[in-house]
Amino acid sequence: MSIRVALADDHPLILDGLEALFRGAGFEVVARCRDGEQALRAVREQAPDVLVLDLRMPRLGGLEALRAMREEGLATRVVVLTAEAEDEEIVEALRLGVRGIVLKEMASEMLVKCVQRVHEGGSWLERVSAGRALDRLVQGEEARREVASTLTPRESEVVRLVADGLRNKEIAERLGIVEGTVKIHLHRAYEKLGVDSRLALAVHLRDKGLR
Repeated sequence: MSIRVALADDHPLILDGLEALFRGAGFEVVARCRDGEQALRAVREQAPDVLVLDLRMPRLGGLEALRAMREEGLATRVVVLTAEAEDEEIVEALRLGVRGIVLKEMASEMLVKCVQRVHEGGSWLERVSAGRALDRLVQGEEARREVASTLTPRESEVVRLVADGLRNKEIAERLGIVEGTVKIHLHRAYEKLGVDSRLALAVHLRDKGLR
């Protein structure tokens, strides 16, 4: 049985080239998508084995589409095909479950091999584009485990919301607790992490690769 793929890129010429490439390699192309909304709809309706996705598209960006797929529990595996991407974008894509990353400048057969490997349950992360991002992802996960082992679950939750920019009153409303309890959790987290203010906390999390 051929691998069923959906293709998402906002450039018609690239879509034409991708479709010709995959059909020529024996794949079944079930959808061509010009933006993230079309890609998300195609995954919902066609359930392709693999989605080949550009991160930067109109109407709904690739990362937003990935978040929606994760929230909905859609099983389609994703390969990112991009001309360029910031380390932060690649890190976020990996966290959202992307299994393959290929630069558009790479040879076309590399993309075909990547999709085949991802379909089989493996991963393909092009080293030039993903190396630094992978390092940051690993460091970030290690830092998360370190923070999780230091703080209680509630303290971690408060710290995360503080890092997102919420004030104590907003955190209390979000968690369903009184503002005084937020202050207690935050004070204890400060002591455990060796910081003394929101600014110091933000710097600490940034240095750990958590923000």
